[in-house]
Amino acid sequence: MAVLLLLATVLAYQPVWHAGFIWDDDFYVTNNPTLRSLDGLRQIWCKLTATPQYYPLVHTSFWLEYHLWGLNPLGYHVVNVLLHALAAILLWRVLARLQLPGAWLAAGIFALHPVAVESVAWVTERKNVLAAVFYFAAALACLRWTEEATAGGKQIRNSFRWYFLSLALFVAALLSKTTACSLPAAMLLVIWWKRGRIAGRDVWPLLPFFAAGMAMGLVTSWLERTHVGAQGPEWAFSFPERCLIAGRAAWFYAGKLFWPADLTFIYPRWQLNTGEWWQWIFPVAALAVVMVLWRLRRRIGRGPLVAVLFFGGTLLPALGFTNVYPMLFSFVADHFQYLAGVGLMVLTAVGVTMVLGFLGKGNLLLKPVCYGALLLTLGVLTWRQCRMYSDIQTLWQATIDRNPACWMAHVHLGNALFNKGQTDEAMSQYQEAIRLKPDDADAHNNLGNVLDKNGQIDEAIDQYQKAIGLEPDDVEAHYNLGVALFNRGQTDEAISQLQEAIRLKPDYAEAQYNFGVALFNKDQTDEAISHLQEAIRLKSDYALAHNNLGIAFLKQGQTGEAMSQFQEAIRLKPDYADAHNNLGITLGMQDRINEAIIQFQEAIHLKPDFTNAQSNLMKALELRSKSNVRTSGPVKP
Repeated sequence: MAVLLLLATVLAYQPVWHAGFIWDDDFYVTNNPTLRSLDGLRQIWCKLTATPQYYPLVHTSFWLEYHLWGLNPLGYHVVNVLLHALAAILLWRVLARLQLPGAWLAAGIFALHPVAVESVAWVTERKNVLAAVFYFAAALACLRWTEEATAGGKQIRNSFRWYFLSLALFVAALLSKTTACSLPAAMLLVIWWKRGRIAGRDVWPLLPFFAAGMAMGLVTSWLERTHVGAQGPEWAFSFPERCLIAGRAAWFYAGKLFWPADLTFIYPRWQLNTGEWWQWIFPVAALAVVMVLWRLRRRIGRGPLVAVLFFGGTLLPALGFTNVYPMLFSFVADHFQYLAGVGLMVLTAVGVTMVLGFLGKGNLLLKPVCYGALLLTLGVLTWRQCRMYSDIQTLWQATIDRNPACWMAHVHLGNALFNKGQTDEAMSQYQEAIRLKPDDADAHNNLGNVLDKNGQIDEAIDQYQKAIGLEPDDVEAHYNLGVALFNRGQTDEAISQLQEAIRLKPDYAEAQYNFGVALFNKDQTDEAISHLQEAIRLKSDYALAHNNLGIAFLKQGQTGEAMSQFQEAIRLKPDYADAHNNLGITLGMQDRINEAIIQFQEAIHLKPDFTNAQSNLMKALELRSKSNVRTSGPVKP
């Protein structure tokens, strides 16, 4: 049965075998500097802000994969799918240990339900699938502990190993994603479901679990506000408004579980109004369901109430009572209910199994046929949903098709088009984003990038300034404005903007580099060298910075240091014509004319219209004198 779950999951997620990286995958994988070295691995564990969120086990898994297969997306997607399948198998074993009817069906629904696609097909959401594996493994160990702890004799002593194993697995789940903090509460719900009461001896052993969950929750909440940026007017909701969010979100998630239609990456963000009576129907109805199930617990059993409480309790961190960054553009997301949905899935599986058992007495085919039809339907829906995540452009276009007013999707589709060189189409998307949300600083900044690339520097500067006016701490806007001003010849103003970008983000290698270039153009060579060296320290494979640092050294007469930098730039970027030309100049200054000629010829081969290299080559051939070989200036940003 485990093999069947694995095969069904792998087949349903077949489209992601060919998928690429999408949104946030750059921060988590492709442009994540902590994945590159052993020191990066140390930072993953020891520095809270080294990664977008402090989930060290997730980033450690990415670190290992980066050193196994680099940036090939296939490996990352396969691992996600396999982790999801393993989580489903572990869920099956947990439910079977609880002797629930329909345990395997519940695991199958979890494995194949399309609401899980966002968590599985999106590499960044390794957080969910890895946390689920540790979560269900911890639950299994915890159940083994409680069984042996009450069995008496030698088994009581043996139970401690299961207790500590469960605690260790739970901590691993927390270090993968904080939503795993619901486990100790879920175990108390299981105890209440079985016995109808919870004693002190049931609570005390779980206190370390609660303490670990609370500690990790506080850390995550703090990072979400201070590091991720989930604070400010967009998150300034009153408590009644947060109750409206929670009530409506709970029903939204339940609805998508039972009728998974029109699933999308970003859902519309509804408007809150505590004065509209109908908006209170959602939270009131949610509380009413809990109260009704409480009143009916003796008639229908405690199971339905436990399932609903697990669903709501595990969703709690994402229901709006604490700030999370996605609330900027939507109050709900499919990946928020990856674990929580298990509660209603189990309730459904138990109900279906009991009904089929009643209807199918004497009919051995009814149950497998109905199981197969349900899981096949879910599998097909999952397969179709996976196609949405094939690449970044497909993702954002599909999001816009299902949520046309999603300004954020227009911004990111514009980015995807811009990166492909489709500047006119990108501009159209940014303009639409600004129409939908005039105060979006990112849209103004990115529109400025398109205008700058089209040579409309004045218009670009205007957009960068608008972005800064809307968001004074927008690092990218300050940086882009600095580069645009430098290109327009306003070096002093450019330096001011680049300084601000560095103040806001000291580890911004590109800002350090361009600041160094600007200082060099002001003849502040010592200061320029300092910032170029800092850019290289932050980004060791920065060929441009190595080349320009060489030019700065050359200006100071340090030919040995200059040559070393030009050679490193060429090693990093063999087709770097400017670096070949500058290395030729340096060789010429050392009377190594024949070697210099080779470098000039290579520069011209790489860039046939390179007049500076052509001039240097002619003089090298004619005069054979280093005094007549002139250097090219620093490469402008």
